[in-house]
Amino acid sequence: MRKLLLISIPLFLLAACHEMEGPGEPSSRLPVGEVYHDMIQLGEKLKDPYTVANMQEALTKVYPTKAGRIVLSATDYYVRFLPRDDAQLQLLRNKGLYLMDHPMDYSIAREGDYYQDPSVGEDAITWQYAVVPRDFAFPEEVECEILDECFLSEHQPEAKADAGVDWARVEEEAYRLTGNEALWQPALTKGGSSVPQGRITIEDPQFSGGKPFGVAGVMVACNIFVKIATTYTDRDGYYKMGKSFSGNPRYRIVFKNEKGFNIGFNFIIIPASVSTLGKGSPEGMDYHVKDGDGALFRRCVVNNAAYDYYSRCTREDLDVSPPPADLRIWIFNGLTSSSASMLHHGAYLDGSVLSDYLGLWLKLIEIFLPDITIGTKEMDYAGIYKSVVHELAHASHYMKAGNSFWDPYIEYVVKSFILEGGTAYGSGFKEGASYCEIGEMWGYFMQESICKERYGGTISSFGNRFWFQPDIFTYLYERGMSRGQIYRCLKSEVTDIDDLRDELISQNPMLEAAIEKAFKYYGK
Repeated sequence: MRKLLLISIPLFLLAACHEMEGPGEPSSRLPVGEVYHDMIQLGEKLKDPYTVANMQEALTKVYPTKAGRIVLSATDYYVRFLPRDDAQLQLLRNKGLYLMDHPMDYSIAREGDYYQDPSVGEDAITWQYAVVPRDFAFPEEVECEILDECFLSEHQPEAKADAGVDWARVEEEAYRLTGNEALWQPALTKGGSSVPQGRITIEDPQFSGGKPFGVAGVMVACNIFVKIATTYTDRDGYYKMGKSFSGNPRYRIVFKNEKGFNIGFNFIIIPASVSTLGKGSPEGMDYHVKDGDGALFRRCVVNNAAYDYYSRCTREDLDVSPPPADLRIWIFNGLTSSSASMLHHGAYLDGSVLSDYLGLWLKLIEIFLPDITIGTKEMDYAGIYKSVVHELAHASHYMKAGNSFWDPYIEYVVKSFILEGGTAYGSGFKEGASYCEIGEMWGYFMQESICKERYGGTISSFGNRFWFQPDIFTYLYERGMSRGQIYRCLKSEVTDIDDLRDELISQNPMLEAAIEKAFKYYGK
C-alpha cells in the first residue's frame, strides 16, 4: 500500500495547525541478536509444534498408556485474513483479535517492524494472521483461510483436569518431534516454564533529572509460533504476561494504548504501529528506548505525552474532556507541522475545496483518515511532547464544540494553506478565521501551561507572533481562572472573539473586570 502513504503528505500539510521549530540491564533480559525496524525478511517454513496432530503425537510419546483415552481436539484455529480496506481491518480488530502481518510458522531471517506479502502486491493490505478460538464467528465479508487446527493446553479446561499429564513435557516433546528443539529452553523454574515480565523505559533529558521512567499504558506482545500473549504496561512501564513460555518468544510493542488512542502507521495504514524488540528470554525482556532508536523513540514519546494528557483529563486536574475514544494519531518524521483534523471522528472536508489541489487523491483521503498528525522533524523529547499536548487540547475542544465548529475551522485552515502561500493560520481576515482564532488560542495556551508544569519556567508570552492572542487565556489563568472554567466556554456556538468574551463573563461574573481588562489590553 505504498501509494496510500502519499495521501498523508498533502492531508498533513493542509490540515496543519501547529507549527514548531539508559541504563544497563542484565544481559539475559536484553534482545537476542540484532534488531532492525524495516521490512521483516522471512526464513524457512517451520513445522508448528502446536497443531493438533503434532501435540497428539507428542502426548503418545510421553504418555503411551494415556494416549488412547485422551484424544485432543482443536482449541484454536491458526488463520489468515485478507481485508479489502480499512473498514474490514477495523472489523477484525473490533472482534478483539491480535493480528500479525506475517506468518507465525516461519523463521525470521531478519527482524523488522512490518511485512508485505509479495503475492498480494504493495498497493493492498497484506494478509493478517491470527489465532482464534474454535467457536470464533468468522465475518462473512472478510476473505479468510484456516491454516491449521491447533491445541493450546491453557485454552482447554479439560486438559488441566487430566491428572498426571505434564503439558509442559508434552509441549517440549512436540518441539523435538517437529525439529524445533533448539527453540526450547531448559527449565527456568520448577514448573518448567516462565511468565514473561519486564519493563519498558525511556528518558527525557529535561525532565526528572534525565532519570529513566516507564513507557506507559502501551501494549506489549510476545509469541512463539501460535502461542501468543499480550498485555499493557502500567504507568511505570512494567508488564507481566498472563501466559507462560518455555521457548524464546519474539517481543513487540504495539502502539495501541489502554487509554484508547492508537499510533499508526507502519508500511500500510493500520490502526496501531508495531515496533519489534526481537527475540528474548521467556522470563521477559527489559528495554530502554534511546533517542537513536528512530521511529521507536518517536512513538514512545508520543505515547507517553498522550498517556499523560489523557490521565490528567479529570475534574481534579485539567478539568477538561478527554479526546474521543479510538483516536488515531499519525507521526511524520519528515515534517514539522502538526494537526488535529479529527477526520476519523466525523469532521468534514468539503471536496470542492480540495478537488483542484488533490485531484484523484481526494477519494482516498476520504477513506483513510487520521484524527491527529504529529510532525517530529528535528525535535527532541520536549518538542514532541509540546506538539502532542497542543493537538490533544484541540481534540478536547472538539469534544466540546463538535463538528459544527470543527468543519469551518478545518476549511479555513485548508483554504489558508492553498490560497495564502502555505501558512496554516492565514491572515485572519477571511471567512472562518474566527473559528481558527478561538481554537489556536486554546491550543497554544494549553500547550504552554501544561509544559510549564512539566519543565518549569514560566508560561511563554506570544506577543505579536500571531494575529490571535493566546496570552488572553494566560492572563486570566494567572489571575485565578482555571483551565476548566475556560474550557466550559468553548461551546459550539462560541464562534468569534466577541462570543468568547461574553461567554467568559457570563460563566464567571466575579472575574468580569479581569476579563474586560485582558481583552482590552491585548486588543480584542
